[in-house]
Order: sequence, then structure tokens, then C-alpha cells
Amino acid sequence: MLNRIDVYPTRRYGEFWLRPGRPYPFGATIVPGGVNFAVFSRHGTQCWLVLWRKGERTPLAEIPFFDAFRIGHVWAMVVFGLEHEEIEYGYRMDGPHRPHAGHRFDARVNLLDPYARAIGGRDVWAAPADPTNPQRFRGRVLLDDFDWQDDRQLEIPAEDLIIYEMHVRGFTRHPLSGSRFPGTFAAIRDKIPYLLELGVNAVELMPIQEFDELESNFFNPYTGQRLVNYWGYSTVGFFAPKPAYAATGHLGMEADELKALVKLLHRNGIEIILDVVFNHTAEGNAEGTTISFRGLDNRTYYMLTPDGSYYNFSGCGNTLNCNNPVVRNLVLDALRYWVSEYHIDGFRFDLASILGRDAEGHPLSNPPLLESLAHDPVLGKTKLIAEAWDAGGLYQVGSFPAYGRWAEWNGRYRDALRRFLKGDLDQVAEMGQMIKGSPHMYLERGPTASINFVTCHDGFTLNDLVSYAEKHNLANGENNQDGANDNHSWNWGHEGPTDDPAIMALRRRLMRNAIAILMVSQGVPMILMGDEMAHTKQGNNNTYAQDNELNWIDWGRLAENADLFRFFRYCIAFRKAHPALRRRYHLHERDLIDSGFSDISWHGLREGEPDWSPHSRTLAFMLCGMHAALLPGRTADDYIYVALNMHWEPHTFELPRLRDGRRWYRFADTFRPSPDDIYEPGHERPLRTQRNLPVGPRSVVILVGR
Repeated sequence: MLNRIDVYPTRRYGEFWLRPGRPYPFGATIVPGGVNFAVFSRHGTQCWLVLWRKGERTPLAEIPFFDAFRIGHVWAMVVFGLEHEEIEYGYRMDGPHRPHAGHRFDARVNLLDPYARAIGGRDVWAAPADPTNPQRFRGRVLLDDFDWQDDRQLEIPAEDLIIYEMHVRGFTRHPLSGSRFPGTFAAIRDKIPYLLELGVNAVELMPIQEFDELESNFFNPYTGQRLVNYWGYSTVGFFAPKPAYAATGHLGMEADELKALVKLLHRNGIEIILDVVFNHTAEGNAEGTTISFRGLDNRTYYMLTPDGSYYNFSGCGNTLNCNNPVVRNLVLDALRYWVSEYHIDGFRFDLASILGRDAEGHPLSNPPLLESLAHDPVLGKTKLIAEAWDAGGLYQVGSFPAYGRWAEWNGRYRDALRRFLKGDLDQVAEMGQMIKGSPHMYLERGPTASINFVTCHDGFTLNDLVSYAEKHNLANGENNQDGANDNHSWNWGHEGPTDDPAIMALRRRLMRNAIAILMVSQGVPMILMGDEMAHTKQGNNNTYAQDNELNWIDWGRLAENADLFRFFRYCIAFRKAHPALRRRYHLHERDLIDSGFSDISWHGLREGEPDWSPHSRTLAFMLCGMHAALLPGRTADDYIYVALNMHWEPHTFELPRLRDGRRWYRFADTFRPSPDDIYEPGHERPLRTQRNLPVGPRSVVILVGR
């Protein structure tokens, strides 16, 4: 090492030896003999590196970046002899303070490094904050030395994915979870056998990048307790996993704990997708706390009005200026880092339409950031999923700039399925399109562009969707004004829990209907954690602030709802068993192989006569499994017939006549009580009659022809 010329300092400041640093990569990087610190500011005039010993309030040192340490708009220096595991760091930046011109520099404020790969200050969940501490968050120097062995991204084909949306804390925080370290990455490892039993092969984690759970200003009116930022959609640092989500976070080992989780998930064939929030930051509006970006270069990082105010397309006070080249590089650098250092398989982008706006908020026809993400070489095999709308009214479901790469949370699928389940008028034709993989929206992209779901973290759970006609959000402290009003839900005769056996049976049937339709739809299905055991949020459809049983999965409900869990599990297994349900390319509604049947054919109460009229509430379709052999890497499949009756009266469907001695077998009938409502795939029961199929009111029947 001593043969390297760059390990020698060029100047001394106090007890610290220094030399000009490398301007890239940004952040704190371990180099021979020391640590390289690099930070950007276009409009800053003077910068200081602030060092602390871990946990101490008084800085160890404040070292100025000398003129020789600045290259372009980057301050960079190497500090030699630092015990990188024992220090924390930040910056102070001087410059003009002219808010009307977009500048908010304040040299008195200690600032977090936007590229900090580890962050201290919230090591333990909801630990009381010290109001006198001027720097709540400090960067830590991270040595990325985890032994991945041969682990890599799984690259599961999108059409084969079954996504399970999960909150790290909520999944295991409940006392009945049985976890040794509840609410942590480590606890998820203990639940991998459960995920395998359920059958999912991807988990989508709600935000795990560092955020401040104590930033909420609302109080629960029932208990008087201060609420928290539970969901985490308010990022403090884009490169750092949240220490409070790690059992070892107080030891600074959160990165290794997360990597160990990823490695074990991969070993069990489960991908990990991160929900990322690049549309705004935790700094809020002009009244918010300066943490990092505002104090380093407010005018670069944020969308500003001509008078220096913050555009608010996020609904959270500010909007990141994502198509500024510097901010664009920040996003790319962060995602590349998560893929290369954490082996993340995909990302779901919160309010992704913001990523396509220019500096003044106008939608761009060819957004540089979205194009860069789609064509980035490091992200080349990474799944990109957009929440294709934002709080500024831009709704791009079906029209998000895709560049052949992007998939979308299909909010139109969610709404269509909910309304169809409820028996609303004029829904059959729309539901038919959704079942086909939404070709009216994704004709060129294919079915895998559609992430199909009926519930997600934002809104009612599946149980609440069939139990409440209205939202009940008073516990959020906002007078029930928060949360969506257009839920397309219904209570079926009683608001909330009931002991009426008829209502209870109907609700169970509707939940089974939802998962059955979801799993036979072309596209990529996503289910919300806890739906498989009828988790309830007691009618609250916006539990962003609730760190309690509303969000914690009650594992005691698993035994209480074993029949529902079994139905979920078999529906997932059925999808996995039938390649006809997992198409990469759209169906043609034609016979392409002379089988005598189209790849998909539509039916009604009579064979070949679907009723697409506005008053219809019935629909059936058949997939010719022989066509599956045309798909790359697939073999011929069985025939699949699905009858959907959302009418309140029973109906009899005329079945298509199969050829070559094939017969119809019943896989699922949601009208039947458990255990006859569903059978293990491969063990379906033959129908007594092969020509007519009775379907109960508000029910789904799935048949297999072999």
C-alpha cells in the first residue's frame, strides 16, 4: 500500500491528515488509509465536513473543504486515519439564503449526506427523540463486505410472479407472530416457510429506506397517543436501510441483516422487490425540517415555483426535481447500489408519474429519468413497476412511458374487479378485458405490464372490502377526512363485524371470488399480506399512522381462517400448475393450432353466447390449453373453464363440449362450503354432468378439462 502515491496526505488540519479526494462516487467511501468524502452543491460557497464519535452530541471535528478540494460543483477530500466504524459524519454548507430565488443555505445546520449508505439516529423504532439535538440523522461509513457466495438476482419471468405486498414491521410485530425479533428483517427469515406454503415467489416490501417514524403531528383522538409515520413514504436517505427494521440495528448491522434476508429468500426461490419513494423527501414544505437536500442545494433538488415555493405534486409538501441531471443521477446511483450491493430483484415506484415531470411540473413526452432507468445496464434484469399516477392529478395507468420495460400497478383492474364483485351494472365487458391481461391498455407491452390486484396497503383489506360500505378513519386524527372515498366496497347488510351467519357466509364467498378471479387473470397477481387470513383494519382505509393491531398481522387469525388460507394456497398452486394462465403475450381469440377452439373463447349461460350488455352480471370463458405449447418454454396445458356469476340468483351455464375423450373436473366452486369449495390441483373432482354447470348466486366456478 505504501507504494501508492495517493495514500500520502498533502496537508494537515488539527490532528487530521488530508488530501484532495476523488469527486466520484459521491458519499463516504473507504480508500487506502482513510475515507473519501464527496458531496455536490452547485450553488454552495463553502463546505465543512462534520465528524462525531458515534452517539456523542459534540462534534469531534469540523474540517473545511479547502479550495484545492473542490472539483466543479463537488467537494471531495480524503481524511486519513479514521476509525470508520466509530464515527458518524455530516456536512455544513454555506451559500445564499434567498428563499424567493430558491436558495435556503444555512451554515449553522448540520446536514445528512444524500449518499449516506448507513444512517444513525433512529436505531430503535420510535425511541423518543431529543428535541435539543440539532442533528437527528448522521451518516455512517459502511464497509460492504458481505459474503454473497454465488447469490444473484433470480430473474423469475414476470408472467410467473405471484407478489406478496408486505410491511416489514407489520408482518411479524404482533405478539402471536412467534418471532424472536418481531418487526425486523430477521423475523421475516423465520416466516419464509410460511411464504413457501402460501406459494408466493416475490415479496414487495413497503419502504425500508431510512425515514423518520416520529415525524407525524397527529394524535389518536381515542387514546390521545401521538401517531407515527408507520408506512414510511417519506424518505430521509435513499441509500440506507432503516436500522429500526433490524434486530441488529442498534449495533449498526442493519445492512448485513437485510442482505442475509435477501440471500435466504433467493435460496428459497423468492424475489424481493422494494417500494421506493423518489417523488419527494422527508423535508416537507418551507415550514419543514432541513435534513439534507434543502441545505445542500435546494434549487437543484426540488421543483420550485417562480417565487421559490415548493411544487407539491406528491401531496407531501415538496417534489423532487427528478429530471434534473444531478437528481436523475442520484436516483440511478441509488437503484444501482441496491441492485449491486443488496441483490434486489425489482422496484415499485411510488407516485411514479412525478418521475416524468419537468422542473415546472409539466409531463414530458420522453422523460429522461424513465428512459435511463429502462435502458440502464446494471438495472437490465431488474423489474420496474410504476404506480402510474401522482397527487397532482396525473393518471397514466395504461399510458405510462414504458420503453419496453415498465409494468404498472393496474388501478383500473382493481376498480373493475371490485365493482364486478359487487354486482354493479356495466362491468362485464371491462372485466373481460382485465381477465385477458388488459390488452385495451397494454396491447404492445403484453399482459405482464399489468400488476393485477384487488387490495394493497393503501385502502381496505380484502376482509374490510366486503365488510364496510364507508371508511372509518377517525383514529387517524383527521376527522375522517383522509383516505379515499371511492372504495367500491359494500357491507352486505351490516357495517363491520356481525354474527349473522348469512352475511358472514356471503362475505367469505366474495373473498374467495376475488382471489379466484385474480389468479385466473392474465398478468401479474399481487396480494396484500394478511388477506389470506382475513386481516381487518376495522374499516380504516388509510392506516399510514397506525403502529398497532390495525397494521400488525394477527397470526391467531390464521387458525381461525384456515379454510380461507387453504383457498388462497390452492388458487396460487393452480395458477402455477397451468401455463395457460401465465402468458407473456396477449391472447388472440383465434384457433392458432387447429385444436378446434380459440386460445380463449367467451361464453354466457349458453355456449359461445356471452352477454356483454350493461345489465349482465354473468360471464364465462375457456382457455384452450393446447395453445400454451406456442409459448416459449411451455408445453400443452389442460383446458380451463371459468364461470362467473355475480348475480344474486343462481344460473346454469352450458359447457363447451370437449374432444378426444376429455372430461370436465371441478377445481373450485366458491358457493360450496369448505372443504368442498376447492380441491388440491391435480385432485379435481369429475362433474356428474358434462353439459350443464349450476353456479350459485354471487359465485365463481373453475373447471379443468383433461
